[in-house]
Amino acid sequence: MTVTLAIDASTYTGDVAVLQDTRVLAEESTAMKDPSHERLMPAVASVLKGAGVRVSDVGRVVCGAGPGSFTSLRIAGGIAKGIAIGVGCPLFAVPSMALIVGGNDFARARGGPPHGAGADEPVRYLVAIDALRGAYYVGLYDVMGDGTVVEVEPARLVAASEVIDGDLAGEYGARLVSPSSVLGGIVAQPKARGVALLQALLDARGPVDVGTWEPSYGRLAEAQVRWETTHGRQLPTR
Repeated sequence: MTVTLAIDASTYTGDVAVLQDTRVLAEESTAMKDPSHERLMPAVASVLKGAGVRVSDVGRVVCGAGPGSFTSLRIAGGIAKGIAIGVGCPLFAVPSMALIVGGNDFARARGGPPHGAGADEPVRYLVAIDALRGAYYVGLYDVMGDGTVVEVEPARLVAASEVIDGDLAGEYGARLVSPSSVLGGIVAQPKARGVALLQALLDARGPVDVGTWEPSYGRLAEAQVRWETTHGRQLPTR
């Protein structure tokens, strides 16, 4: 039996879960925007304690890879890499959008198949996350009859008007899902427990290189854009 520590912080809410195979032993959410102290690592410690699991018992770490909040993703990625290196276990990365679909029990609350689909056919979801600066990240996922989640199209950047003013979800025959209520679709946050339904995706991608892996930020951080605009050159990386 494999003990999995799953972490996601692609939004301003961090989420941590400990699973034994596909069974959730403990989970916890925490705010990421706290000016007084960092909250995600204490949540990791709390969940491990709640699950009755020592960090040395962790057989793999799974981290939400974004896209999303630049700072929060870096914190989650740093914690995930540190634990994987310290324990000597593999690190896996999954799209945070997949954790929105897989972590919110859509399999048992599908509400009937949309657009004339049969009861045994997959139900499609278009996940939309605000990328700021007049754009959204969108990704397409299917929930299969057994509840497992399949990535149909990975995250890409589109103009906000395509999501807000148009019917992008309808064009795909999908239900719209977003962490924000602004779009009027299903409101859901990434949940680390969603890794239980993403085993096929994990198997297909395999573990990442712990030394070189970074989350998928989707685009440059706002601070970096301002710096490069002011200085007329790229921000040095070293």
